[in-house]
Amino acid sequence: MADKVTIMSSGGSNNEDIRIITAKKNMLWFGIISLSMSFAGLTSAYVVSKERPDWLGDFELPPAFFISLFVIVVSSVTMHLAKRAVSNEQNKKGMMLLIATFLLGITFVFFQFKGFSEIIANGYYFTGPTSSITTSFIYLAVILHVAHVTAGLVSLGVVIYNHYKLKYINGKTSGIEIAATFWHFIDVIWIYLFLFLYFVK
Repeated sequence: MADKVTIMSSGGSNNEDIRIITAKKNMLWFGIISLSMSFAGLTSAYVVSKERPDWLGDFELPPAFFISLFVIVVSSVTMHLAKRAVSNEQNKKGMMLLIATFLLGITFVFFQFKGFSEIIANGYYFTGPTSSITTSFIYLAVILHVAHVTAGLVSLGVVIYNHYKLKYINGKTSGIEIAATFWHFIDVIWIYLFLFLYFVK
């Protein structure tokens, strides 16, 4: 009888864990859809504003943004490999790849701000008499994206800590799966923004 109670209790616990994981994943996808709509609205406003007489049709993206594109694509690859290594319980390899992803994320943020400095060096500020609607949109889009990259870095930090504590064993990898999905999402958003800003002038 005691064994039966233990099994039933264990089954209930597993069902509760599954419900929690499902709820977290649903919240993640709700957030992804909401953020996608926000960026879509921002880029739509960008297109509409092209009709303004003060629009800078010849504005070129700063070189730092090209570098940041390469960096974030590489970070997506390392994140994918990290998740696979952790899932296979290759703990040392997984940790190295997670740290590499984290450092690439920081490097990405660095080059985003370097891009800002390059825009400013060309005489365009976010506000004031030397600003333009074109560069103001770019500042806004990039700052909004950097904020979400920062959130991604925080989640990566949590994942690195949990992996260090060996919490992703015996198939319990939902935490890193959720973090990886969000990281790939913010990577895709930057690729979209970069291509949009590069081609839509």
